[in-house]
Amino acid sequence: MEFIGVTIHESAYVDEPCTIGAGTKIWHFSHILSDTHIGEDCVLGQNVVVGPGVTIGANVKIQNNVSVYKGVTLEDGVFCGPSCVFTNVNNPRSEINRKDEFLETLVKRGTTIGANATIVCGHTLGAYSFIAAGAVVAVDVPDFALMASVPAKRIGWMSRAGAKLGDDLVCPLDGRRYQLASENVLEPVD
Repeated sequence: MEFIGVTIHESAYVDEPCTIGAGTKIWHFSHILSDTHIGEDCVLGQNVVVGPGVTIGANVKIQNNVSVYKGVTLEDGVFCGPSCVFTNVNNPRSEINRKDEFLETLVKRGTTIGANATIVCGHTLGAYSFIAAGAVVAVDVPDFALMASVPAKRIGWMSRAGAKLGDDLVCPLDGRRYQLASENVLEPVD
């Protein structure tokens, strides 16, 4: 296989068939399994395993020691911190094959997942949400939510630019204003 404009370290493996967008970099000891689709301008750090059958959008950053299993979809602009974890079955047992029980996990555009966070399968992480390092997410996450703790709960709101919003719901980085449409729904004003 030849991938035009893609950097693949000599220690990484890419199984056939796969599609990988131009500008993507796959680093040391990583493994891309078959039927995986990776967008343009992504960076996959050391010891990253993706697939089989996973879709990753454009401009996604996956830090070292992350496995993205079948059933997980990462939309454009997602950031996965070092050693974050995606589960694929709710009640695994080594002695019982549960591959037909994998649950879908959707990580929407612009989401940040902190180091060592765990995302329990079968949930959706809303657009531009922010999962704190070490959090364990076992619920659906609203757009722009700041989630922390074990189990994770919403402790605030984040802007699209990645800044914690204060009571005025104005981003201190870019000045964009937000409003609460309901208790768990935040939306940009402009």
